[in-house]
Amino acid sequence: MQDLVDEIARLLDASVTVEDRAFELVAYGVQSGVVDEVRQESILRRRATAATKAHFEAYGIATADHPVRIPEAPGFLARVCVPLRHRGVTYGYLWLLDSGRLSDALLDRAGPLFARLAAALAHEAQIRRAPLDDLFSPNPQARAEAARGVEGPLVALAVAAGPAEVPISWSLPRDVLTGQAGAHPAFLAPPVRAREAAARLTEMYGVPVGAGDPRQDPEDAWESWREALNALRVAEKTGRPVAHWSELGVYRYLVRLPHHELAELAAETAALPEELATTLETYLDRAGHVQKTAAALGIHRQTLYYRLGRAAEFTGKDLSDGQDRLLLHLSLKARRL
Repeated sequence: MQDLVDEIARLLDASVTVEDRAFELVAYGVQSGVVDEVRQESILRRRATAATKAHFEAYGIATADHPVRIPEAPGFLARVCVPLRHRGVTYGYLWLLDSGRLSDALLDRAGPLFARLAAALAHEAQIRRAPLDDLFSPNPQARAEAARGVEGPLVALAVAAGPAEVPISWSLPRDVLTGQAGAHPAFLAPPVRAREAAARLTEMYGVPVGAGDPRQDPEDAWESWREALNALRVAEKTGRPVAHWSELGVYRYLVRLPHHELAELAAETAALPEELATTLETYLDRAGHVQKTAAALGIHRQTLYYRLGRAAEFTGKDLSDGQDRLLLHLSLKARRL
């Protein structure tokens, strides 16, 4: 792709960048002449801002099947956008800064190069995609078929929400597989890439991400996916941007309880006002250490003692009794779910 970009820049004598459909930078040529702030941001930050994306999409580039001329505007130099379409699908955009020399005839001369670049983007997207719905299927035969050619070990990643069709993000490591599983965008990453990919995904989508544990055999990746979905649920309920299954402690057991059992456990502390519930949970999280709890909450120790006394009254439990403390602690965690 870089070779094609360099050849297009040479042929048209223009500054060239290529972005995917999500406006993530894929490649760029040597920049010549005047470059505007939008071009600088795209190269330095490797992605366009939401405002820039909205400005350009207003010209219909997402559905156009021909070069689109975008006039100069405050903060924007004039440019030509070439939608990179392959077999009727837009895989990205090629951008050319235009000083007025890019005639239709010159763009036509570069047409075969545009087509080759679109095909290269399509090929890259195909490499990254995998039939994850089948790989995570309850049907062993479907899993076995989908696992052909996929190498382990792998970690499943689940995203809280996203578009019906998962976009390829060029800032994800190349060996991260993408797909759709049910209502969730789904991803499979080698264990060494899982944390990097999870952090990037939560930044991309702006929502929590759940990560399962690694599985050596791709046919067992559905188990990691099930863990990823449960970890995602914990992330959503506890305010974590990323939740890794192996690091969730007691939540790994609570999140697998049937809803009525979880609700029954949560009911033990249902009468507690939120302030008292937070105080008690902070206290129990710190194994009853008064000084650490007061510091974490930013309150005086006498205030802490008062709140703990009120919590005991509301629940009818004895905070000096180990069994009662355990029950209350579990109940407060269940309450979050």
